[in-house]
Amino acid sequence: MIKKILVFGAGYVGSSLGILLATKYEVVLIDTDQAKVNKINNKKAPIDEPFMQEFLDNENLNLIASKSFNNHISSTDMIILALPTNYDEKINNFNTSSLKTVLGELNRIKCKAEIVIKSTIPIGFTQEVIKEFSNLKILFVPEFLREGKALEDNLNPTRIIIGSSENNFFNIADVFQSIAMNNPKILYMNSTEAEAVKLFANNYLATRVSFFNELDSFALQNNLNAKDIIDGIASDPRVGEHYNNPSFGYGGYCLPKDTKQLLANYEDTPQSIFSAVVESNKLRKNFIAEKIMQSNANTIGIFRLVMKKNSDNYRESAIFDVINILVDAKQKVLIYEPLIDDTDLPYTFTSDLSFFKKNCDLVVANRMEEEIKDIREKVFTRDIFGLN
Repeated sequence: MIKKILVFGAGYVGSSLGILLATKYEVVLIDTDQAKVNKINNKKAPIDEPFMQEFLDNENLNLIASKSFNNHISSTDMIILALPTNYDEKINNFNTSSLKTVLGELNRIKCKAEIVIKSTIPIGFTQEVIKEFSNLKILFVPEFLREGKALEDNLNPTRIIIGSSENNFFNIADVFQSIAMNNPKILYMNSTEAEAVKLFANNYLATRVSFFNELDSFALQNNLNAKDIIDGIASDPRVGEHYNNPSFGYGGYCLPKDTKQLLANYEDTPQSIFSAVVESNKLRKNFIAEKIMQSNANTIGIFRLVMKKNSDNYRESAIFDVINILVDAKQKVLIYEPLIDDTDLPYTFTSDLSFFKKNCDLVVANRMEEEIKDIREKVFTRDIFGLN
């Protein structure tokens, strides 16, 4: 019976999952970032997600955070690894070093707890570490979360996938089902197939994003109403209305790295779609930058870097590539991003919205927000449905 759970990683996956699990179990969140540890122990959300803070304020949680797991490991029944696996261009693969470091230490001490990998990993990784760390019981349970809505998606999962070649992990499914408000489908499969589900699912979403972005590029180039075209297409239930809002390209923490990782896994298998999706995203950003420069604006304003509403994450934001193209073309760029106080990023920032509006001839916005509706006439956005 599972009573105590250790969660490694206080990012949006680990923190949202840890907070929800703490309503039913004793949970210890482990992270090397002392600031995140302090926030959690002071009942403050470690990431910018309003629903998460509401949960911390109002729920009775059996939750603490720590930088060290040594004092907790002996009494732990289950371990969740939600550590970052950024894509490393040098090795053409996810960087799984943090996962292997923790697994190596758990293997050394012959940890008896069941270990769930939640990080997105290359196809075949779980089987690899099972062989490498033979003292451990390891399985893979993919996450399907949206940035800014991680806690909400953990409460209402679309499905729970248990990836293991063993048949004794039904209790793990019970743990994740116990925090769900809905009645999600539970699928059992081998870990390698579960890893493939995660990467192929995100690549399908990236393909949809690229499809509607290229449709929008055609509409822009030929002076057509993109919304009318998309409404007409999306009215077909076989297509549907999800993931159909144009943007400056897909970005964020998941889609860019997951599309590249799947390409790497396809090294010995013929394909054309997935390489085309990666190339399409590059073309879209170049096209958007060219359209911006055609305005001949003296100062181009960039309204916000963060990818999603209710998110503080601007890692791999698609707008960065657009900005770099503009800067390389010697365009004058001013960025408004109130979440950035001090940065090493080589751009010009302001946190004064009035100054920003007054001094920019064109304002580029990934999404149309209330703050800039008063200068709508000089806003360039492809946020047709108000969903970005």
